[in-house]
Amino acid sequence: MLLAAGCSGDPDRGALAAQGWTGTGVNSVSRPMAGAGVTAVTGLRTDGSLETSVFDLAGGRRLWSRPATMVGRLSGMGVQPPAVTGTPGKGLVTAVEPRKTGKWNATLVARDARTGTERWARPVDSTFGPVRCGPNVCLSEFTARKNAQFVALDPATGRPLWRTPGIAEVEHQDASRAVLFRMAKKPTLEARDLRTGRTLWTFPVDRAVGSGVNLSGGWAFGTAKAPGGAGEVLVGYMAPYQARKGGTLSPYGFFGLRLADGKQVWTRKRLLRIYPSPNPATGLFARQITPRGGFGAFERIDPGSGRTTATLGADKAPRSLWWLSLPADMSKLGFVVQGKPGSAYELSNGARVTDPALRAWSFCSMNPPELRITGLRGFYPIAALCAYDVATGKKAAAPGAPPLWYTGSSDGWRVWRDERGAVHGVRDGSGSAPGMYGA
Repeated sequence: MLLAAGCSGDPDRGALAAQGWTGTGVNSVSRPMAGAGVTAVTGLRTDGSLETSVFDLAGGRRLWSRPATMVGRLSGMGVQPPAVTGTPGKGLVTAVEPRKTGKWNATLVARDARTGTERWARPVDSTFGPVRCGPNVCLSEFTARKNAQFVALDPATGRPLWRTPGIAEVEHQDASRAVLFRMAKKPTLEARDLRTGRTLWTFPVDRAVGSGVNLSGGWAFGTAKAPGGAGEVLVGYMAPYQARKGGTLSPYGFFGLRLADGKQVWTRKRLLRIYPSPNPATGLFARQITPRGGFGAFERIDPGSGRTTATLGADKAPRSLWWLSLPADMSKLGFVVQGKPGSAYELSNGARVTDPALRAWSFCSMNPPELRITGLRGFYPIAALCAYDVATGKKAAAPGAPPLWYTGSSDGWRVWRDERGAVHGVRDGSGSAPGMYGA
C-alpha cells in the first residue's frame, strides 16, 4: 500500500526562529506536539524506557523531561505523543507516567509546560493517551475493558466535564466543539459540545463508503474549506483491510461532511490514499483500483468538493521498485528509484519533468527497525521524510526543513523529527495547518 498507493519584537529571537533549531538529548519516536510556547515529544531512552521531553519552542532549549509509558495503546497507532494545551505562560503538557497506585496501571499527569511542575494527576487503567480537544484534555480510558469510555477533563483540575461510553478519537476541535471518531463495529463521526458533551450531530461512516468498514485498515481526517466560502468540510479517509490473502477488501475511500451539521457533501469510494502525502484536507492524493483489483491511475482531488483536478496514468510509474515522492509545492508526482534515475511528472498536464535538479520528498526508510521498548512489541517510530534527487535516486545533501505538507504548523511553527530521532523546529510562516499525521 505504501508503494502503490513569527515572531516577537526581539530581533535576536526572530533571527533564531528564522534559521531554526535542533533539540538535543532525546531520541524522539512520537510525533512532536507544539503549542503554548513549547513542543513536547515522547522519546525512547537507551534502557528501553519512554520519556516525555519538552523544549522551548522559540529556541529549542530542553526545558524538562519525565518518565512516560503506554498502557492499552494499540501498536498500529504508533507511540503516543503528549498533549499540549493552554496558552504561553499558562500551558500544560499532559502524558501517561508509569506511576502505579493500587489497582491502577499508570497515572495521567498534567505538568506546567515551562517548569514541569505537577498540576494534577488521574490514575488510569488503560488508555490510548491524552489529546487536546479545544481547551480541554480528552482521552479514551479503560480501552482494554468492556467499560471503555471517552472523557473530557477540565485542564485546570483534571476533573471530568463529561463522558460517553466507548472508544473515540478527536478528529477536529475548536473553541466550542470537537468531532469524535467513535471506534466501534459500525463507526460513526459525532460532533460534541466541549462544555456539556451534548451531541450536535452524528454521521455513520458506512453511509459514505459502504457497510462493513474494518478499522484495522486505518483512517485519516482533516478539515478543509468548502468551495465558494461555504463553511468547512471534514474530509475523511477509510483504508481497506484484507482479512486473508486473496480475500475481499473491506469498504474504503474518501468522503466530505459539512462541519456545521454533519451532512454528506461528497464521497469517492474505492480510492486508496497514497503515501507519503499531505493530510487529506490539505492535498488529497489517491490511486484508483481497477475492476479486476489492480492498481490504476493516480489522482489529485479537491478536498472541498471531491472532484478530480489532475490524473496521471499508471503507465507513468517505473517498472523497477519505486518510492512515491512529492516536492514541497505538491505540483509534481515523482517516482524515486533507490540509487538509480527516477522520473517525475507535472500534475497540471502530465508532462515529464526534465529538470535534473528536481528534489522531492519520500520516506527515509520503508523498513524501519522495531522500537526496543521494554515490555512492549510492535511499535515503530513516526516515519521521517528525506529529500531525494529524483535524477539519481540518492538522498539530497543539506535538504533543509521538510515541506509544510509533512510537518504541519502551529502558529507558524513547524516541528518534526528526523530519521535519527532528533527534534527540529523553525518558524517560517503564520497560521496553523495539519501535517501528514494530523494537527
